[in-house]
Amino acid sequence: MSNPAFFITGTDTDAGKTTIAGGLLYAAQQQGLSTLATKPVASGCSLSPEGLRNADALHLQAYSTVSATYEEINPFAFEPPIAPHIAAAKENHLLNTASLLPKVQAILAKGADFTLVEGAGGWHVPLNQTERLSDLALQLQLPVILVVGIRLGCINHALLTMDAIQHAGLPLAGWVANQIEPHTEAAQENIDCLKISMRAPCLGVIPHQPHLTAADVAQHIDLSPLLSKA
Repeated sequence: MSNPAFFITGTDTDAGKTTIAGGLLYAAQQQGLSTLATKPVASGCSLSPEGLRNADALHLQAYSTVSATYEEINPFAFEPPIAPHIAAAKENHLLNTASLLPKVQAILAKGADFTLVEGAGGWHVPLNQTERLSDLALQLQLPVILVVGIRLGCINHALLTMDAIQHAGLPLAGWVANQIEPHTEAAQENIDCLKISMRAPCLGVIPHQPHLTAADVAQHIDLSPLLSKA
């Protein structure tokens, strides 16, 4: 894997995928690597003079050093802040892996030293009645990074997601514990349990703080498990 690329997913919505993705991109840049990221499907977009724009996709673009247009980074954008397949259906648009795959492959073909493909919500978010966004990761054959939002129930969510990723035949390259809430009872005990139970390296534990920046996240990230096989 000369130019490592990863699919980044979360245990659920608001686990902090984009925040962690920005930190991973920033950390890669600090090691002298060129970076690029894509969020092929995004709902909850805002109308701008340039068209629909998604805050998460703009964040990824801000930490991508390889040139790509917004439309390349986020080719499928929908305004309603609801599940992507429902948002697409409201616009009479059918999402499927056949349309997503070439868009992501074009991003990968740009040859960044470190590329991230960010999903939407959790691992099994639907694209349509028969396909899930995880099917895109499977077709791309990308190793997966899992962002675990540390909250009540996170151990179950993380283990179920890990099992689903590995059952699909994809490697779980690593996981990040993201402390998304200011006060989670037994947060450290949950993280300690995950470190024992997860069959992949922990890439970092991100403490909760308001207005967390990519640089803040990068301080707590260890990329070496991701780059050691590159």
